Amino acid sequence: MSSLILRTAIRYLFPIIVLFSIFLLLRGHDEPGGGFIGGLLGATAFALFAIGYSVETSRRMLRFELHQLMGFGLLMATLSGVVGLILGEPFLSSAWIEIPIPGRPEPFKLATYLFFDIGVYLVVLSITLMIVYALAEE
Repeated sequence: MSSLILRTAIRYLFPIIVLFSIFLLLRGHDEPGGGFIGGLLGATAFALFAIGYSVETSRRMLRFELHQLMGFGLLMATLSGVVGLILGEPFLSSAWIEIPIPGRPEPFKLATYLFFDIGVYLVVLSITLMIVYALAEE
């Protein structure tokens, strides 16, 4: 498709959609959002780019091979569950890491379920884009 209006709109919408998908990812676990819906929205941004420009341009924008991205996401989600096993809890039990920040009275708290959500985000993003790119190349 060669539409100047579509290409211009995608150029402005792409970063907004990607930022909103990251917002949904980070908002995640106990509230609406998380890795699944964030990954779908992120894939939507790249799918729009593929519609407006081309699949190859969209692949170059991603900068990673989809199979590698999916594998890294699966590894990250699995390792976040193994942390619970190492601490003597059931698989996928959440563990908190406290990181002290100089000049701040309370430490920064980071949970393992964030890494699980990031893994889900990457898997959903890559699988959805594999499907979209395969259909678009036909």
